[in-house]
Parts: sequence; C-alpha cells; structure tokens
Amino acid sequence: MEFIDYYSVLGVAKNASEADIKKAYRKMARKYHPDINPNNKEADKKFKEVNEANEVLSKPDNRKKYDKYGENWKHADKYDEAERQQQNYRGSRGRGQSTYQGGGFGDADFSDFFGSMFGGGGGRQSKFRGQDFTAELELDLKEVYETHQRTLTVNGKNIRLTIPAGVADGQVIKIKGYGGKGANGGINGDLNIKFSVKNTTAFKRDGNNLLASADLDVYTAMLGGNITVDTFDGKVKLKVAPGTENGTKVKLKGKGFPVYKKEGAFGDLIITYQLTIPKNLSKEEKELVEKLAKYRNHG
Repeated sequence: MEFIDYYSVLGVAKNASEADIKKAYRKMARKYHPDINPNNKEADKKFKEVNEANEVLSKPDNRKKYDKYGENWKHADKYDEAERQQQNYRGSRGRGQSTYQGGGFGDADFSDFFGSMFGGGGGRQSKFRGQDFTAELELDLKEVYETHQRTLTVNGKNIRLTIPAGVADGQVIKIKGYGGKGANGGINGDLNIKFSVKNTTAFKRDGNNLLASADLDVYTAMLGGNITVDTFDGKVKLKVAPGTENGTKVKLKGKGFPVYKKEGAFGDLIITYQLTIPKNLSKEEKELVEKLAKYRNHG
C-alpha cells in the first residue's frame, strides 16, 4: 500500500493536458470496468484507483493541490493559509510594522513558528495527521474458523497480523500508524483492513450460527434410526425420530461458528432434513409400496 501516483495510474505525463487525462481515463475505465471483468478483484481495485485518479486530476483545483503537496494534497488549504500568514508577516516586517499584537511571540519566535511549518528553524510545528489507508483482505470461511496469523507488507514494512476466529464478511480492523505519513512531524494515519470472507463450504453462515441440510431417506424418516451428518470440523451421529417430516430442523448446540473474540464460544449448527425419494424401483419394491399404500388407505 504505497502512495498512489495518479499520473501513473492513468498512464499520462505530469504535464498532460485536460484532454489527455480525459482520454486516458475513458480508456482505463473501459479496461477495468466491472461489467467487462465480473468477479475480478484485481480489476475492481484498478477501476477504483482509476476513478480516484480522475477525480483528482480532472479538476484543476484538485490537480494543482496534488502537484504541489502530493499525498498530503487534502491538507492544501491549511498549508496555503499558513504560507499566506507567513508572507503577510514578512511583508509587514519589511515595512517596519508588526501585525502581531498578542504579546506571546517576539519577532524571532514568530518567524521561527512559521518557518518550522515549512521545514525551517526549530520553533513550534504545525503538524498534520497522515491520510488513512484502506485495504481489503480476502479470506475463506474455513480460514476464519480458527484464529491465525498473516503477514502483510504495507509501505515497505511487514505487519504480523493476528486474525481472530469469527471475523465477519465486511468487518474492518484498524491498525494504528500504518497509513500515510504525517506532515511536519504529524502522526501517521491508520490502516483499515476490510475483510472479504468467501464461502466455499456446504454451510451457510448466519451470524454465529451455521445452516446446513442433510438427506434423509423415507424409510428412516418413517421408522426412525441413526444417520451421520457433517459439522464444520468433523462428523456426528444423529438419532432420527420415527415419523420425521421433510423440512424438520435439528439444532446442534455449540457446533456453529466461533464467536468473535470470545474464546471457546460457538454458535449452533442447524440441520434441515431433506427427504430423498427412491427412484428406479424394482418390481418387488413397487409391489411392496403398493401394498403399503392400500393398507394405509383402507386399513
């Protein structure tokens, strides 16, 4: 997550005309558009960068600030105001006047104060906090079932990140100080990591609960018995009551998903029975079913 050079994003020179920027933006936007690159995370990221670059470079005022202050362009108004005050002060000194009436600074102190804003002497600093960065980390549901660690590289630094079990899709974790650099000694911004959790399992996540279905043959449904079902981390045996109907739900306490940042706490696994009807019956099987039907209908 280095500082993004908007000119490089659009593939234009720094002295590019407005027409050149407009043309480059249209070309890059078409190339990375989501409609042309469905389900392509990298293309989606590029598309956002292209739009961000265009938002800055296509507007003369934003572009002027960006050219002057780079990654700190959003603070340009504060910088410009401080610079104007510095120039006004210097101008008043040249005319033998002093516009400062507060008494807290002498001339040398006041000059040092403004000089330090722009890298000058050792007076007070006008500090600006760095810009926050946002990154997206894609994980599979299987990966967030257990707490694990990942190493991320941000601005040339390796971050050993502990990802707690139970992280949700779309959840954001903030890492302080790993965003953009602060200006004039200001603190760095933060890095906000947004988790994108894909699900390639047979289970559906519902908060801390897991939902799944299990096939149940008609004979076991009618007579009862035992079946084996999958849980997220293994298998368990279930006792089926006689006369179980299609769509019956069974709750397995504590067999769901880990609760975020609550060690040892889990949601439930809810199993829905799906009755399976036998096909391609043999002659003998059909006769038996017909006898059963007659018996049930006529007693």
